[in-house]
Amino acid sequence: MGKSQKAETMFMGASTKQGYNIASKSREIVRSLIADKIEGLSEDEKSIIERIVHSTADPEYASITKISDNFISESINAIKDEKDILTDINMVKAGINKYEGQIKCYISNEETIKLAKEEQITRAAAAIRIAHDNGFDGIIVIGNAPTALFEAINLVKNEGMEVRSIVGVPVGFVGAAESKEVLKGTEIPNIVTEGPKGGTPVAVAVTNSLIRLKNG
Repeated sequence: MGKSQKAETMFMGASTKQGYNIASKSREIVRSLIADKIEGLSEDEKSIIERIVHSTADPEYASITKISDNFISESINAIKDEKDILTDINMVKAGINKYEGQIKCYISNEETIKLAKEEQITRAAAAIRIAHDNGFDGIIVIGNAPTALFEAINLVKNEGMEVRSIVGVPVGFVGAAESKEVLKGTEIPNIVTEGPKGGTPVAVAVTNSLIRLKNG
C-alpha cells in the first residue's frame, strides 16, 4: 500500500494491511452515506464529520454537526503550539492519542471534589473552574457534561479564561442541547452536535481528527 493510501485511511487507526483494507472500505461506505449532506464543506470539515460518522456508525451526525468558521484554524494553531487540551472526563482523555502537548482532566482532583461540595455544583463544572484557576490555556473538549460546557462559556465570557476553541458535544436529554445552542451563540471557535446526541466517541473523533490535520 502506498504512502498516500495509508494517509487516507490512517484516520481510522489502521496499522496493518488488513486494517487498511477495512478502513478503506469503511470510508467508502461512510462517504456514500453522507456525500449529499457534506457537499460544499471544506476538505478539513468533511474529514472531521466523516470520522464522527465512522466512530458512531450514525450518518445523522453529518446533518447535526455544526462547525464555526474559525474552529479548525484556531484549533490547529493551538495544537501546533502544543497548548493544553482539557477534557470533561477521563474517558475522553484516554481516547485522545498522538498529541505532543498535555491532555488534562480535573474531574477526580481533590480540589474539584471539594469545590463541588462547597458550591453544590457538579464535579464536571467544578473541574473547569479548577482548570481556570490553574492557568489553563488551550482547547476544551466536552463529550458528556453540559454543566462543564456552561461553566466554560461563563468563565470565558466573565473571567477571561484562555480558551482557543471548544469541542462542545455533550450527550443527554437534560441541558445538552441547550448548552450547545448557547455555545453556538458565542464568539468562541466551536464545533457542536445539535440536539441531545454526542458523547465520548464524538469528542474523541473530533479531537483526533484535528491532531491528524495538524500532522498533515
